[in-house]
Amino acid sequence: MEETETPQPPKVSVLIVSHNSAAPLRRCLEALERSQQRESFEILVVDAGSLDESPTLDLEFPNVTILRLPRHFGLTKALNIGMRTAKGEFALFLEASVEALPETVSGLAAALEAEPEAVAVCPLLVSPEGQPAPEIYRLPDAQGIAAARRALDWGQPAPVETAAERVSVQMPSLAALMVRLYFLRGLRYIDDHYGNSWIEAEICFQILRASRKILLAPGVRAVRHSEPARVFAQGVRIDALLAADWALCASVYAGKRYGFLAAQRVRWGAVLGALGALFGFRRLGYHCHRLVYLLQGQKLDGSQRLL
Repeated sequence: MEETETPQPPKVSVLIVSHNSAAPLRRCLEALERSQQRESFEILVVDAGSLDESPTLDLEFPNVTILRLPRHFGLTKALNIGMRTAKGEFALFLEASVEALPETVSGLAAALEAEPEAVAVCPLLVSPEGQPAPEIYRLPDAQGIAAARRALDWGQPAPVETAAERVSVQMPSLAALMVRLYFLRGLRYIDDHYGNSWIEAEICFQILRASRKILLAPGVRAVRHSEPARVFAQGVRIDALLAADWALCASVYAGKRYGFLAAQRVRWGAVLGALGALFGFRRLGYHCHRLVYLLQGQKLDGSQRLL
């Protein structure tokens, strides 16, 4: 009787969260299927209630697993669902607007294996024309949290050295980031107090707090396209919800790093900002909804029926 070989688990689980982004998702999956050592990784797409053809792309890509959610429960829940399903040693968080080169996945895995003290590694993102466009930021301190909360983004990327083989960095974006899964499982995945925002800050803060490294591997590249990775419907209520989610998740991060009072300063700073905009008669509908969401503590978590 012949012995059958036990299938080896994948080295890497590529996790993509999709929401109404069929065209970039198709390009992303096509690029991943052209990867070197394709047999060494699995591809998991968590579809967050898309209304386009995204949930059916597994008909075109039979080696891709699509986990279909009934609606958008926020990026935190989607990533946690993907990680609980993942079988790999490493998880590569990848946005649909990022096109992996043939060597991207294997190159990132090799970089992590070469640095035992590193928990995460990212490629150098480049434009479709090949120009470096790194999305590396400083981990926000107290002033940085306040600035990011007001701006609704991370601000200007930090300067990075792209000539070295590997460089320690503080906070890459989630556009393309490979992490050792055992580390996130040890944290019981991403804290569910986050909604749709500030997840990269949480992951990187936990890694650096554990005195471990986050690396940029400039020799490993991926193409960043300009389309949004997840497409939300238009409307002031949705815009207001996303803005409130950003501020409330900033408050969660501030509380973890600096304590309860810091969290309250961030949250009530956002409330006062919305009130000031209303008194100044600026975008009344948007700021009225944002104020309500802030006061109610509503993050993008699936409890809303807007999406």
